[in-house]
Amino acid sequence: MPIRPYRCVYWSKNRIDGEADALGAGLASILDSARRNNKLLGVTGALVSDRGLFAQLLEGEIRAVERVFENIQRDERHGDIQVLSFGLATERAFRPWPMAFLGRTPEEHVRFADRDDETGASIRRLEAERLRDIVRVLGGEGPLQRG
Repeated sequence: MPIRPYRCVYWSKNRIDGEADALGAGLASILDSARRNNKLLGVTGALVSDRGLFAQLLEGEIRAVERVFENIQRDERHGDIQVLSFGLATERAFRPWPMAFLGRTPEEHVRFADRDDETGASIRRLEAERLRDIVRVLGGEGPLQRG
């Protein structure tokens, strides 16, 4: 009988300092190391990002999920980490991906930097609202609102 995976869902403040190019480079670094390390540990999941927040779902064997999460807690790019849920899952939601990504790619952070400045906070506010919706779904709080 297959072992049921554990799932950890959390959000944290994005503490990557600098302009869009620094954010893009920091995000690329997070994704590269997550994909490499998670694959070795048998952990799968997804990272959601906007300029101010990260949300992440990790799933796998309990010790592996705990190990990855402990590393995240020590990572200075994450701040004010809040666990939304941690427990057994019926199955993996992100089986094929060591770390799926939802949000702007590192390249898009650089490409849209000028547009964000021109439009003010409206784009960032919409991203944050969308991120909260996704986090609610990942945490089991209800259906994703499409808009």
